[in-house]
Amino acid sequence: METLQAIIITAITTLGGASAFRFYERRAQHKEEDDRFIRLDCQSRIVKLETLLQKSSDEKDELRLQIIKLVEEVSALRTEVKYLQSKTRQE
Repeated sequence: METLQAIIITAITTLGGASAFRFYERRAQHKEEDDRFIRLDCQSRIVKLETLLQKSSDEKDELRLQIIKLVEEVSALRTEVKYLQSKTRQE
């Protein structure tokens, strides 16, 4: 009788241990898949953000050049206005 109980307990323990091992193995596999998904998602987001940053930097440089040109034009117009004002005062 004790031998039968020992055999039953051993069988239950072995089956339970194998089930627990499969459970933890699946759990680790799902965690690995989740980590891989997160890593790939982060990589794609980083690429998008780097692209946006580069576009923004290029746009900023273009706007800076436009501002420089506008400042030059304003300066030229001021000079012209001063010249015309002094000319009209002399007449």
